[in-house]
Amino acid sequence: MRAIDLDPTGEHHGGLPTYPWRWAPSPDLMTRRQLRAEGLRPGGQEPAAQIVCRSGQRIGYLYRRSLALPVRPMTPARWRAHQRMMLARRTCPLCRAVTEHCIPTSLGCCLDCADGLALAELEQLLSLARAVPA
Repeated sequence: MRAIDLDPTGEHHGGLPTYPWRWAPSPDLMTRRQLRAEGLRPGGQEPAAQIVCRSGQRIGYLYRRSLALPVRPMTPARWRAHQRMMLARRTCPLCRAVTEHCIPTSLGCCLDCADGLALAELEQLLSLARAVPA
């Protein structure tokens, strides 16, 4: 642990109390993931503290559980929007095939279309596919 990672008053970190990894002083302080695991969300509150790990390379904000709000439920409209979004991520823009997995963003098309095409040809086909509406 570095001495600078322990700053309970926030004097050296812009007023935000700072603790090393696994040193949160209160069970009331939780990360976003910990809140989500309990069915809660920060609800617009500012971080109450932060945790520093990996020699200051990573920071995790801590929120007060007592001020957290319940997670909003997924409505039928949100589920439909989510399904459409996932369908778009699985549809190849060149051949319009729907795959079982998301199309790699590095390729921009399905593996069958990318296989055998040169990079210049692939970029040209993708620019044409974006110009033509579905």
